[in-house]
Amino acid sequence: MDYLKLSGPTPLSGSIKISGAKNASLPLIAMTILAKNRVVINNLPNVADIKTLIKLLSNLGSSCEFGDHSIAIDTSGINQTKANYDIVKTMRASILVLGPILARFGHCEVSLPGGCAIGQRPIDLHLKALEHMGAKIDIEAGYVQATAPDGLKGCEIVFDKITVTGTANIVMAAALAHGTTTIINAAREPEVVQLCEVLNSSGVHIEGIGTPVLKITGRAGQLVEIAPFEVIPDRIEGGTYLCAGAITNSELTITGARADHLGAVLAKLEDMGCRFTIKGDSITLHPTHELKAVNIITQEYPAFPTDMQAQFLALATQAKGTSIIEERLFENRFMHVSELKRMGANITLNGNVATVNGKCHLSGTDVMATDLRASSALVLAALVAEGETNVHRIYHLDRGYEGLEKKLADVGASVERLKE
Repeated sequence: MDYLKLSGPTPLSGSIKISGAKNASLPLIAMTILAKNRVVINNLPNVADIKTLIKLLSNLGSSCEFGDHSIAIDTSGINQTKANYDIVKTMRASILVLGPILARFGHCEVSLPGGCAIGQRPIDLHLKALEHMGAKIDIEAGYVQATAPDGLKGCEIVFDKITVTGTANIVMAAALAHGTTTIINAAREPEVVQLCEVLNSSGVHIEGIGTPVLKITGRAGQLVEIAPFEVIPDRIEGGTYLCAGAITNSELTITGARADHLGAVLAKLEDMGCRFTIKGDSITLHPTHELKAVNIITQEYPAFPTDMQAQFLALATQAKGTSIIEERLFENRFMHVSELKRMGANITLNGNVATVNGKCHLSGTDVMATDLRASSALVLAALVAEGETNVHRIYHLDRGYEGLEKKLADVGASVERLKE
C-alpha cells in the first residue's frame, strides 16, 4: 500500500494545471448509456473513481478506449443490466448507472453502493423519483431491482432535499422517458449543469439549466447522438491547491480553472486575507502575511462546498483567532480532526461544528486518511508542519486527485510516494 512522505515547512511557487472534474466525469460517463453513437470525452482526469466506473461499463458490455486524458465509449454492445457488488462497493457514484440503464432497457439491477465513510447518503430519493416515473422497485439481497417494461413516464418530481447524484440520475432517466419530467429542488452544481448542457445539445430539450427547476422533454426511448465534448475543470482540486498556496504563505497560480465555479471558495479565502489575480482560466493567489480566522457553513452550490470543508479546516489551523466551521450536509465528515490534532491542531468538536483556535504549531507525524477530502487536508497540514509527515491510506486520495504528489513537487513541495 502506498503512502506519502512530506517534509515541511516548505514554501511553494509556480503554477499547477487543474485536471478535469471527477464529479462531472462520472455522470457524463454514465450518460453514454443513452447514446446511439461512440462518445468521445476529453479532459478526463486520471483518477481511480473514473477507472472504477469504466470497469463497470465494460462489464456491462461497453467498449472503452482510453487516449491521453480522453476516452471513447461505445455502449451499443451492452448485454448485461446488472451492476455487481464487487465494483459498486468501492464507489457510491456507481448508482448513476441506474437511471440510464432502466430508461434504455426497462430493467436494471444495481448493488447498493459503497464509497467514502462520511455519513449516510441514502439513495431513497433516487428510488422514490423513479417510482413516480412508473418504475417498480424492489430491494433484494443487497440489490436494487428496477423494472419499467412500458418505459418511464414523465411526471413532476419534488426532491425533499437537494441531491446531486439524485438530480443527475433522474435527468438521465427522464431523457428517454415518455413525456415531460419536471424536477423541483434540483441541484445546481456545475457538474449537474454540464450534464444537462451536453444532453440538451444532443437533442434532449431541457429548460431551466442551472436553476432549481428543470424541465426535461423525454425522447420516448429514442437514443441520442452525442458529439465529442470536454469535461469542465475540477473546482475542488482547484480550491485545494489555492489552499496549499494560502497555508504555506506562497504565491501560487492554478491554470485551466473556472473562477465562476469557485465563488464561495474565493470569497472565504479573501475573508482570510488572501487576494487574487484572475486572467482567463488562471487564478493567482497572493497570500497574506497573517491569515484571519473564518466562519464557514457548508451548503449546496452556490454556497460553500462540503468537499472543501476539510481543506479549510486545515487552513484555519494557521489563522490567527477562532474559526467556526459548521458541516450541514454530512454527519460524519470530521474524521480528519483527530489526525490533525495528532499534528498539534487545537480543534474542538461539538456535533457538526468544529472550533479551531489558531495559530497552531503543527509537527510532522504519522497520520491516516479516512476519506478523499480528509486526505488532502492532511497533505495541506503536512506542508506547514515541522519535520516529516507520513500520510497513510492514500488510496482515498487517488480516487479524486490526479498526480497530487507530482503537482505539489513541481511547485516546490518536499513530497514523495513510497510503499509501506
